[in-house]
Order: sequence, then C-alpha cells, then structure tokens
Amino acid sequence: MAKFYITTTIPYVNAEPHIGLALEEIQADVIARYHRLQGDDVIYNFGTDEHGLKIYQKAQELGKSPQEYCDEYALKFRALKDALNLSYTNFIRTTDKHHIEAAQTFWELCMKKGDIYKKLYKIKYCVGCELEKTDSELVDGKCPLHPKLEIQIYKEENYFFKFSKYQKALLELYKKSPEFVIPSSKLNEIKMFAEQGLQDFSISRLKAKMPWGIDVPDDPDHVMYVWFDALINYISTIGWPKDMKQFEAYWPVVQFAGKDQVRQQAAMWQAMLMSAGLPSSKQIFIHGFLTVDGQKISKSLGNTIDPIKEAEKYGTDAIRYYLLAKINPTEDSDFSWAKFRETYNADLANGLGNLVARVAKLCETNDLDFSNTKHPSTELTQSLEVAGYRTHLENYQFNLAVEEIWKEVKALDMQLSEDKPWLKKGEGVKQLLREYVRQINNIAFALQPFLPETADKILEQFKGPKIKSEKPLFPRL
Repeated sequence: MAKFYITTTIPYVNAEPHIGLALEEIQADVIARYHRLQGDDVIYNFGTDEHGLKIYQKAQELGKSPQEYCDEYALKFRALKDALNLSYTNFIRTTDKHHIEAAQTFWELCMKKGDIYKKLYKIKYCVGCELEKTDSELVDGKCPLHPKLEIQIYKEENYFFKFSKYQKALLELYKKSPEFVIPSSKLNEIKMFAEQGLQDFSISRLKAKMPWGIDVPDDPDHVMYVWFDALINYISTIGWPKDMKQFEAYWPVVQFAGKDQVRQQAAMWQAMLMSAGLPSSKQIFIHGFLTVDGQKISKSLGNTIDPIKEAEKYGTDAIRYYLLAKINPTEDSDFSWAKFRETYNADLANGLGNLVARVAKLCETNDLDFSNTKHPSTELTQSLEVAGYRTHLENYQFNLAVEEIWKEVKALDMQLSEDKPWLKKGEGVKQLLREYVRQINNIAFALQPFLPETADKILEQFKGPKIKSEKPLFPRL
C-alpha cells in the first residue's frame, strides 16, 4: 500500500474561519479522498497556528490569556471537519507539546549547521502578514494586503537564519523539479525571487516585548519567530523527530497554500529543510484568492462568508460543488451568490438530482430485482479515465474533473430522453434500467472525492436488491 501525505497551511487563530480557507481545505480533501480510492494509505494534515504578535495582541484585547484564546479558536477551526465533510487525519496545534519539542530540535540542528546567528537590526514589519517588508513591497507606506494596519518599525537584537546561503540550492531544486510548484506561473515567480538574491530573515523576538512563542533553546530572552515555528508543523505532525519510522514512510509532502504563501512555502521552508538535513517537499499547489460579487472579502464591507453557516443552510455538498466546479483552481475567482443559486438549481437539483430521482422511480415502478448488479470496482471507470478524469485530478484541475463527471450525467439524461423507458415494458425496459443503474453507480463512484455525502447516498440507494425512490438529493432553491 503506497503512502501519501498531504497538508494545507495552518491558519492563524486571530479570526473566524472564512470561505478562502474552505476552498483550500476542500481542494486538499478531494486529493486525499482520490488517493484513498486508489488504495493509498493517506495522512491529511490541518491545524492551527497559535503563536505570534497578532494572537498575543488579540488575546490582550479580549482580556484573555493567549492559551485560553487559542483553545477557543482551535475549536472553531475543528468545526470545519463536520461542516465541510473533511477527511483530515491529523489536526496539529503549534501549542502542542510534541510540536514545541520538534521546533526546538529543528532550531538546534540549524544552529549546529552554522545557519543561525544573532545581530542587531532595524526593519519595517507588517503584523498582518507577520513578515518583514521592503519599501518596494509597500504602497503609500502600507502593506497592500493589510492597508489599515500601521507598518511597525522594529530595532532590536534577534537571531537570523542564513537564507542567503541557500540561493543556489533552491534554484537547483526549481530547475530539477519543473512541477515543484503548481501552477508554473508561481514557480516562475519564486525562481525570480530567488534569482534576485535572498536576504537572511529574523527568526526570533525578544520575550520581553512579545512573550507568546516557543522558547529559543539555551536563550531564555528570546522566543521563536512565528513563521519559523509554524512551518515545522508539516514534519512534527507526522512524528518527527521522535517517530522517524513514520516520518520516513510518509515524507515528502504535497502542500496546498494560497498565492500569498509562495515565498514562505516554496523558499523559506525549503531552505530550512535543507539546513536541518531533511528532504524537500514533494510538490506545492498554489490556489488563487476569492472575491465575493466582485469585491474583496472584508468585514467592513460586510461580505465575509462563514463556510460553516452556509453549509448548514445549503448543504455541505452544494458548497463543495460550487467551490470545486465553478472556481478556477489557480487563478483569482469570484464567489457570486446569484451564480451559486443558478448553479445549484441547474447542476444539482435539475441535473444530478433529477436524473437519480427519475431512474430510481422507474426501477421502483418496474419492481426490478438488482441482486446481481455489479458495483464500481476500486478502479476508476474506463469512460472517465479516457475522458481525462484522472489526469485532471493529478494536475489539480478540479473544475475540469467535475466537468467530466457532469458530461456523464448529461449524456445519461439525454439517453433517457431518447430511449423513453417509461413507454417500454418487459425485458426491454429491464435491460435499459440495468444499464442506467450501472452508469449511475459509476458516476457516484467518481463523485466520491468531490461530493462524498451525495455519492454515498446514491451508492446506498442503487445497491439493490430493490431500488426505491428517496427524497430529492438537492431540493430546488
């Protein structure tokens, strides 16, 4: 049995779960489920990033200890599992004891390698990004991603990581693995970033100013910089450094991240792994940002989308379907409520739902026995294989893979209209219905990574020996 390890980024717990995070988790969940369908042993990692200045300030603002605040918000992110029907196996928190120990061991390895040193420095810093900013990255003195936050000026003695040392090694990695970052535009972006020269980055903060972090080994006056600590979750969650048997069985990892994470995931983290003597990640998939009805998602505009509430309102699979079928996997896309409702009625209620209901009713009316019905095998159906289903999924083209399944839905719908089975009787109608049932089972099998709840309902309804009508899969809006 092949091992497969996939992870998303772990979100800061300084805000509620949002629709952009839902997109990333659902995309990763599809790949995890797809690999399980093929018989792979899958670890799928999610979790929460719980250190840093943003969280410390937010906890102070609310009159809570940072740990109390993190505990409260970790529960909100855990709730995404049921709301979005996520199949993650690991939920890592950066306040977990085993992660803290792993981060300190990792620091010691990099220090031993000669890649950590201390110096006095002055920087411009965006608290929203938890990153240093150069003047060229600012617009009118503000971070373009967080224009309402004042840029902080820090002048203090910190530990630094020798990022500059790994320029050549990173460029060789990108050259050797042309699909290391997907899409190719993001690989080109990180190559250009590395080619321009890498600047060593700060990896600690003075505990007197910002105490909420992991203690730096052998220096009680410093805590680790949040990014250095958080990135290590990808290895601590699978047992590194204590359970090396498990780590070596599953590593390297396929990572999912948003387009604002390219530098951190594809360069900083890879250099850190090289310093610690560990293999690089296997691949990094970068998705775009979401807007809502053409506007940037913002609390001030009142257009934030709570994926948990919307899943309760419309159904988990309706949310999953729209994000997978109608959102471009790698480019910025718009979430439109008008288009969502139109898509729901056209593709789910009138499309898949109506097809399943029609065939089930015909089977019930004709009182057929399907005791000997063949179920889909553990291999993907030949028709979908030829159409490119597997190829699309392995290239993270979720919308195109869903499109292939819906071609099958539409083709079967047209076949019913042409065959007019309701006008036939005897063995003729039985043969037609058995073929329809076979095709619906194949469609449901292929749907499992995308709409797992719906797929399970269809497979259960059509397993026989008697097939009966059930309530609509997707009631019209």
